[in-house]
Amino acid sequence: MGSPTPAAKPQRYGFLLLPHASMADYALAVEVLTRANQLAEKRLYEVLTLSVKGESVVTASGQKLAVELPLAYAPKLDALFMLADDIGNDVSTEELNKGLASQSLDTLRLGGIGCGSYWLAKAGYLNGVRATIHWQEISRFTDEFPEVIVSSNLYEIEPGRMSCAGGAATLDFMISLVASEHGSPFAAQLSELFSMERVRPGNERQRIPLATRIGGSQPKLTEAVSLMEANIEEPLTTDDIAYYVGVSRRQLERLFKQYLNTVPSKYYLELRLNRARQLLQQTSKSIVQIGLACGFSSGPHFSSTYRNHFGITPREERAQRTHTFVESRTPTAG
Repeated sequence: MGSPTPAAKPQRYGFLLLPHASMADYALAVEVLTRANQLAEKRLYEVLTLSVKGESVVTASGQKLAVELPLAYAPKLDALFMLADDIGNDVSTEELNKGLASQSLDTLRLGGIGCGSYWLAKAGYLNGVRATIHWQEISRFTDEFPEVIVSSNLYEIEPGRMSCAGGAATLDFMISLVASEHGSPFAAQLSELFSMERVRPGNERQRIPLATRIGGSQPKLTEAVSLMEANIEEPLTTDDIAYYVGVSRRQLERLFKQYLNTVPSKYYLELRLNRARQLLQQTSKSIVQIGLACGFSSGPHFSSTYRNHFGITPREERAQRTHTFVESRTPTAG
């Protein structure tokens, strides 16, 4: 059994709930820390629930949630996470900074979950830092804060600064933090308590709906991509897709070129290869089974195409899993 890395004292994590914070994000984050304490059979983490002025917070689901303290009265924290589900204008950055001034900002790790990173940036704490936010707000986040290095990844962990897109990514993010503090074997056991086959790495991209990326003005293109996604195992031809969508092949190719800067066949192949990569990382299916499930006629064809695209073979891709903590299921001695 993996034991947590010994710590001098429990880490004190504060969760600052801003108006309309996601109850789900908050619950997932706290649950990971609570389960970590239970698994270790000792207190690794202390959790404090805060609001800017100490008032109860109405969550995104309409629930009224009481907090323990106003931010300014919080004891010394090791990390503070801001949680928000939208970027409305009902948070005073002046009050926020007053509360933060009570902490030792040179050692405090600051994080944003969901849209919490928006308010971190608004308060001036993400300048020159790589950060992410929920995909619905990436465009505005990028426009409003050009000094922030915005990514569309699930989460980002930088020295002293952290951000997470929220939702299911909150679970991956928090377990990754536990891994960085208490070791990979312990975090692997923790992930098993949540029935997780793997913890997604921070550099995995959020799945942004195509309609969001290109706008809703191209329903034919969106329909074509949906057809591709629904027919991975038995790929359609470009002519078939054009026929089902109701456009000519040439029109379809123009749409892909104009809005996705590629051709239909290449886009389709990348969809299938990305699906194959996901199966290699997340399942124990054989390489031949995965190749067939992703529309490749044989193992060698799959392997050569995969290598040409990703630079490594499917076998090498799978071997890399063993170097990440979430795939290490062998109990350690001691």
